[in-house]
Amino acid sequence: MKKILTLVVLITALAACSSDSYVNRNPYLNTGSFSCTIDITLPSNNDLRFTANPVVIRTAGYGINGLIVMNTGSGYVAWENTCPNQEITSCSILTLNGAYVTCPCDDVKYSLFTGQPTTPMKFNLKAYRIEILSSTAIRVYN
Repeated sequence: MKKILTLVVLITALAACSSDSYVNRNPYLNTGSFSCTIDITLPSNNDLRFTANPVVIRTAGYGINGLIVMNTGSGYVAWENTCPNQEITSCSILTLNGAYVTCPCDDVKYSLFTGQPTTPMKFNLKAYRIEILSSTAIRVYN
């Protein structure tokens, strides 16, 4: 009886564990693998030291149209800089407006704190993973 109880507890514990295999499937936003290190001591990234001051990084190979990275006060978030609810076109690069971005194609506004649209839409902003490497460097990857 003791062995069965131990086995049940072990199986329950293993089933409750989650993996780091979050998949954000959006048919409009297919990106290849990338990893970039962001030095927040650089003048171009200095705003990341402060809450709600997003930085757009448009380096080729980082996402589709670049990344938007922001310090939320409790950590960092990174989003794809492309409208998530339509085919990629010339107007699908997001427009930054404080702690929000707007898709110029359909005027939908998204929060950079949560990635959610302010009006009901099918997809949120595409999130990328963040790893804090040190007090002055973060890694963004997918």
